Amino acid sequence: MLQFVKILWAMPNTLIGVAAGMLGLLTGGSWQLHSGCLEFHGGFVTWALERMPLTGGVLAMTLGHSVIAQSADGLEISREHERIHVLQYERWGPFFLPAYLSTSVWLWCVGRDCYRENPFEREAYTKADPGVPIVQQDTPK
Repeated sequence: MLQFVKILWAMPNTLIGVAAGMLGLLTGGSWQLHSGCLEFHGGFVTWALERMPLTGGVLAMTLGHSVIAQSADGLEISREHERIHVLQYERWGPFFLPAYLSTSVWLWCVGRDCYRENPFEREAYTKADPGVPIVQQDTPK
């Protein structure tokens, strides 16, 4: 019952991911169900993720209980990281996207890394990608 509540809580975001995934399917993409999430890749999804603003493109993105990725390999590579975001959506529900985006905008406005320094990304990198530096250090001049 608790898992059902978590799915409903994250549903508004999941529907955004499913809509993007459907556009991907209509333009040659594919989908699969993996560990409780709908995963989409290819077609429009690839095109959109390659052009993400501020980051210059991303390999994959979680939206509720759906994950969109540039490719099947991208889904495999990012699966653990993206599942941390699924847990975040289960905690934050419909407030996840506004919280994530407003934090990124604030970081960008103060001249910091709007992706890697976002607390949601820091948690995902710390738990799923412990060997990846969260924030790249500036090289001395």
